[in-house]
Amino acid sequence: MTNSQSPDPDARLRDSFNRQTMMSTLGATMVQGGGGRCVLTAPIAPHVLQQHGAAHAGLAFTLGDSAAGYAALSQMPDGVEVMTVEMKINLLAPAVGEALEAVGEVVRSGRRLTVVRAEVFALKNGTRKSVALLQGTMIPVDPA
Repeated sequence: MTNSQSPDPDARLRDSFNRQTMMSTLGATMVQGGGGRCVLTAPIAPHVLQQHGAAHAGLAFTLGDSAAGYAALSQMPDGVEVMTVEMKINLLAPAVGEALEAVGEVVRSGRRLTVVRAEVFALKNGTRKSVALLQGTMIPVDPA
């Protein structure tokens, strides 16, 4: 079984993810990564709520952006990282529950730009509710 077929993130994605202090601050974990797809989760903790008690849109955006970015990175050669060029978000519903799950996917990978999307779900009592859609563009960068 290759990394792109494995549900576990490949080592390169996991290493990059573990260097992101923002993901650590949010308590995010990488559930799956490889083959143009990435799944991240983060708890809806008391310090990430907005004034109405739902998860702040910033949590949904951050998780979706990173899931889409790691989906893009999974299709790039070793020694390359990615950065977001632009990202759009549509907030569909209040993010209420125990955690958020972001599923990022590559739409099209070109020579220079990679178009990505992500869907963010609120997880509550064993159910999944779509709360945000993101679409954007990633670009490869030299990590040096």
